[in-house]
Formats: sequence, C-alpha cells, structure tokens
Amino acid sequence: TVCLTSQRDSVQELLDSQRKKLTEKYDALEAMMMALKEEIMATTWALSTRIEELDRELALWRVAVGK
Repeated sequence: TVCLTSQRDSVQELLDSQRKKLTEKYDALEAMMMALKEEIMATTWALSTRIEELDRELALWRVAVGK
C-alpha cells in the first residue's frame, strides 16, 4: 500500500536527516575535544617549564641567603 510506503519513506527521510545532524554535531565536538587536548598539552608544557624556572630561581635564592 502506497500510503504505508509513503509514511515509511517520510520516517526514513526524517531519520536520515537526524542522523546527518547528529553526525555533524559529533564531528564538531570531536574537533573541539582535539583542540582542547592540544591546548591542555601546551599549557601543561608551559607550566612545567615555568615551574622548572622557579625551582632554579628558588635554589639560587637559597644559596644567596644561606639556607
């Protein structure tokens, strides 16, 4: 029956449309997560470098004040 086929086609079209939208959102979210991961890695590296610099400076100050 034509009516059922038409309804099935409409439902399938709706499902396909929703699947496409969800896939696009998922891909965008995945790209954002990768960008955040890279940013976190860069920040972690920068903080680690700064901590090392401060540790060296602290060691120099300890020598300077005799502790």
